[in-house]
Amino acid sequence: MMMAGLRRSVLDVSKQLEELGLTRGTSGNVSARLSDGFLVTPSAVPYDELSAADLVVVESDGRIRRGPRMRRPSSEWRMHASILRSRPDVGAIVHAHPSWATALSCLRRDIPAFHYMVAVAGGTVIRCASYATFGTQELADACVAALGPRDACLLANHGIVACGRSPEAALALAVEVEALAGQYMRALSVGDPVLLDDAEMDRVLGGFEDYRGGTG
Repeated sequence: MMMAGLRRSVLDVSKQLEELGLTRGTSGNVSARLSDGFLVTPSAVPYDELSAADLVVVESDGRIRRGPRMRRPSSEWRMHASILRSRPDVGAIVHAHPSWATALSCLRRDIPAFHYMVAVAGGTVIRCASYATFGTQELADACVAALGPRDACLLANHGIVACGRSPEAALALAVEVEALAGQYMRALSVGDPVLLDDAEMDRVLGGFEDYRGGTG
């Protein structure tokens, strides 16, 4: 995708975060891979005021190439950089603070295989990363560890991260993870959900090969 199209894609997805209930105010961020770094939303700009000119380029060596409006990149740019560096299959990332997934992250609980759709994130569990202060390399490292080869994780006492081949795919996965978190929390309020075994989840994962990381 050409730069102009990628800027539009990141911008459109960013504006949907609040509309879809995934975040509020200026929290959350979106990035997309470039050949020599990545494009990321700026820090502390309300989504309804965001324009393509506000997006920031972070180069592969970590240098920040600010646009005409001289915006600072999201405080979580290190997390985006670390994921993209460790996962060449990832083209875009959505980080958000949706209510159910964030509440579950405050319990520091994974989302286990209580429902077959957990496999949409590429594994038999959606893990919760260990806690670290926002914006730090420690949080970036914890996120990469929790993701492993999967496409989504929770961040303890913080929110979620979802990855995809495109911003639209990452957004679609973030929506699905939030739905799963809400279903799991409701099930826990009644009792202990019955978990699907590894053999069944392996069958589901096989069926999801074409679904995971789609274009959204």
